[in-house]
Amino acid sequence: MSDRTVNRCGQIEAYFRREERYEGLQLVFKEHPELKDEILKAIEETKKETGANPDVFENSEKAGATPYAFYIEFNDDYDKDGGLFFETLLRKLGIDKCEE
Repeated sequence: MSDRTVNRCGQIEAYFRREERYEGLQLVFKEHPELKDEILKAIEETKKETGANPDVFENSEKAGATPYAFYIEFNDDYDKDGGLFFETLLRKLGIDKCEE
C-alpha cells in the first residue's frame, strides 16, 4: 500500500492510495470551491483521452451538502489503467509536486 500527498499551491490537495488491484485518488478543493468545475472538466477530458472509465464520487462533510472533493477509483485494476489516468489528470490540473 502506498499513500502520497500532492499539493497545487494549496489550492488542490491530492491523496493517492494503491493496494493490490486498487488505485484511488482524492482531489480536495475545500478552500477553493471555484475549482470544482475545472476539476470535473479535467476528469471528463481525461476519460475521453485515455478511454478509461473510473468510478467518480463527490465527497462532502454532510449528506446533501456541497461537495468539497472528488474521489476517483479503479477497482480490480489488473492492467494498471489507473496509473496513466491519474498521471494525465494530475498533469492537466497542474499538480506536479509530490510529498511522501
